[in-house]
Amino acid sequence: MNPARPHREGKLNHLKTAIREIPDFPKKGILFYDITTLLKNPKAFSTILGELAFPYKDAGIEKVVAVEARGFIFGAPLALQLSAGFVPIRKPGKLPADVYESTYSLEYGNSTIAVHQDAIARGERVLLVDDLLATGGTIAAAVDLVKRLGGEICGLAFLVELTELKGRDKLKGYDILSLIQY
Repeated sequence: MNPARPHREGKLNHLKTAIREIPDFPKKGILFYDITTLLKNPKAFSTILGELAFPYKDAGIEKVVAVEARGFIFGAPLALQLSAGFVPIRKPGKLPADVYESTYSLEYGNSTIAVHQDAIARGERVLLVDDLLATGGTIAAAVDLVKRLGGEICGLAFLVELTELKGRDKLKGYDILSLIQY
């Protein structure tokens, strides 16, 4: 993040009231934060995109990388705002060309993600985006993929962070932005 820019983390906590909480989804004991109730408000959605883009406007981002599926909601429009390319990280079997894969643990199981081997050129400046930072497993796997491709990670940006799950601990050394924290 550009040090001349003010730190925006947690600045949208007032939008928590627009996020629906669903207990025991996708399994018992998990409290799911449903952001669709927030995204249906065009003013709130526009504000979120502006706040996610703001710290990186002058960072020379060349690729915005987002994780399937909710990360795509933010990644594609952010790429446009930052005049950058968009790179989707998907579930295995969804990308048609040669891929790298990374397997990780999340709070309710294991998963694998994949990226095209030619998605990022060595040295390209990358912003990784997802809707949620929980345990950090998903984004750590995405970081691994970007590093294997030779990308220079300039930041990790999230709409929501579940601070009790300490996902930041897996991401030490990276600039992390989360707009709403629980």
